[in-house]
Amino acid sequence: MSQSIRRGDLEALDRADPLRAFRDRFRLPEGVIYLDGNSLGAMPRATPERMREVVEVEWGHDLIGSWNTRGWVDLQQRIGAKIGRLIGARAGETIVADSTSINLFKALAASLELRSDRRIIVSEPANFPTDLYVAEGLMRHLGRGHTLRLAEPDDIEDAITDDVAVVMLTHVNYRTGRMYDMRRITERAHARGAIMLWDLAHSAGAMPIDLAGADVDLAVGCGYKYFNGGPGAPAFLFVAQRHQPHITPVLSGWFGHASPFAFEQSYRPAEGIDRLTVGAPPILSLTALEVGVDLMLEAPLDLVRAKSVRQGEIFDALMGQEVGRDAFTLVSPSAPAMRGSQLCYAHPQAWPIKQALIDRGVIGDFRAPDILRLGFTPLYLGYAEIWDAVAILKAIVVERAWDTPEYHARSLVT
Repeated sequence: MSQSIRRGDLEALDRADPLRAFRDRFRLPEGVIYLDGNSLGAMPRATPERMREVVEVEWGHDLIGSWNTRGWVDLQQRIGAKIGRLIGARAGETIVADSTSINLFKALAASLELRSDRRIIVSEPANFPTDLYVAEGLMRHLGRGHTLRLAEPDDIEDAITDDVAVVMLTHVNYRTGRMYDMRRITERAHARGAIMLWDLAHSAGAMPIDLAGADVDLAVGCGYKYFNGGPGAPAFLFVAQRHQPHITPVLSGWFGHASPFAFEQSYRPAEGIDRLTVGAPPILSLTALEVGVDLMLEAPLDLVRAKSVRQGEIFDALMGQEVGRDAFTLVSPSAPAMRGSQLCYAHPQAWPIKQALIDRGVIGDFRAPDILRLGFTPLYLGYAEIWDAVAILKAIVVERAWDTPEYHARSLVT
């Protein structure tokens, strides 16, 4: 964007925004500009009432009968099917269960079994730490000589050689916002005989995804970011139909049994993706997640993606126009098509700056060691709010308002 941006220009974009009505579907504090929905999505207005219904009626009155009469027993499959529509999966390929980390453990273990004659897992050193930790722990547990080959993003394709068992990558990097070409990397993995495992934590719900079209093997993702399912919301797991009959889960729990209420002594896997469930589903958290997923199903993801790209372009242009390019270093890709729904800037005082922003009503987050991360969630973030956020950031930098003892003090959650 070469010409100067004015706040009035952004107000006009808000008035013309086809997604504008979704803002009223969320509960947000007055006077807060929320740039952290890529870490924890805002609460849909419909969530508290739906939760009250489940707590007071389905649990409080109907008690254990709700497993059958209220559909609790099928809730993981039902929500999984809905998420499947949002990530381009075929019917029966997606289920909601457990956390992203546990699902990654299950998916990676299944992938290694599918390629039991190979011993190399390819990933990147800047992948989200839990993905690497899970791989390390699984390799130790298996004790079969597996190794983790870490390559920089530009070198990933060269790292996928004929001896690789699994390529395990996050579609959008949590710390930089860099986005991989899913179809291209998957094709490369398959050309070398490897399984492709994607972590969709920072892309599912933020943009159109076509897992079936890209011929992806397995994928995982969370429910508390762009699906607005609440803190610690259950995650989802995708397994392509062609692999499901060949997977015997490493976590073989009773809900993944072919007849869970027959209480047989030995495990027999359920048909299809149901075998990858483990224990009894957490009904209260699943209920909150379903509200957020249902809302997302109403939003055209192509419009969501187009708006987030435009918001990112505007924010970065305003950073140059109002704050100056010398103050912060953009670590996200400069090309909008190569990044997810976030912008990440390096600054030696990123932590206290983030704290000062929060005190002034702009909520973003920090990633060690020096990243100020700002997320764009188009269903409830307006264009004019971007102007206001940058104006507040400018004042903090100019006035050195961040340089106080209370802002330098670190909290456990960053």
